[in-house]
Amino acid sequence: MQSTLSELAELQRLLRLDIPGVRRETLAQLSDGSEQYPVDAVFLGSDRPNVPTFLLVGGVHGVERIGSQVVLAYLNSLLHRLIWDQQLQMVLDNVRFVCLPVLNPVGMARQHRGNVNGVDLMRNAPIDAFDSITWPFGGQRLTRHLPWFRGGLGKPLEMEAQALCDLVERLCEQSPIVMALDVHSGFGTQDRLWFPMAGTRQPVPHIADYYALKKLLKHSHPNHRYLLEPQSHHYLCHGDLWDYLYLKANSRQQTLLPLTLELGSWRWVKKNPLQLRSFLGMFHPIKPHRVKRVLRENLYLIEILWRASANREQWLPKESQRQRMHKVALKHWYQND
Repeated sequence: MQSTLSELAELQRLLRLDIPGVRRETLAQLSDGSEQYPVDAVFLGSDRPNVPTFLLVGGVHGVERIGSQVVLAYLNSLLHRLIWDQQLQMVLDNVRFVCLPVLNPVGMARQHRGNVNGVDLMRNAPIDAFDSITWPFGGQRLTRHLPWFRGGLGKPLEMEAQALCDLVERLCEQSPIVMALDVHSGFGTQDRLWFPMAGTRQPVPHIADYYALKKLLKHSHPNHRYLLEPQSHHYLCHGDLWDYLYLKANSRQQTLLPLTLELGSWRWVKKNPLQLRSFLGMFHPIKPHRVKRVLRENLYLIEILWRASANREQWLPKESQRQRMHKVALKHWYQND
């Protein structure tokens, strides 16, 4: 049955291309009372154990539709290239590529930030910020009728959040490294690449790896406009799923390097203030030509990141370099702290 949600309909269309080696897995089945919505992940590349993994996620916040559309645009490109590009097929033999385009389909169908229960999935993890937050922006438990609702204290994770956590934990068990890109929109006028933590201003143990990635982007994509930085430079929050997953992976001595691409939606509003007439307009470029531009502009970043995960040994710091790189990264991002 064709979904009435255009992003899910596009995913179904892509899966009907029937590209050899492409596998679909339904992680959860959701309902808004009138329609069923699957949370589908698409697997490409190797299914062998001990190969690196790249995970591409969109649609965590239902109102940020452009994130899902960026993910789907890249998946569309990748699948069609697989039909004729033998070199691409060879590269994918050595990496696991996983795509989760719409994590929160009910929220997207309703044009809500949260899910069907009004829960903000990126405030839903069972961890509190180590440093003080700005209430309610950093997460609140008062009511589902206000934004940034974390869910009830002691309640299990929401189905969507649990589906993402289960997937990431499984991938971490199978892979020597998991890199993830989660595509959002809505903060500022600049596109930003954020890495953990969201709950503390203290540097993460893998800061040297993130600094190496920053250098890789600088030289491989010299004219990019992404600002790669710790998320905590701008705000702190409770319950961040990537904080939760990063901490769990690190405690198990697994390597998880998540990134959040925060597309700067304020510049779309600046160019077209009429977008403020709708809640969706605060997070999504309404004009069709701007949508197309955003879809074009971010495809190369995704290409670089998944190829970086496939070739991690060529750019990640060696043990002999790690201490020096760690100090350089601290000076770069925290010298004014």
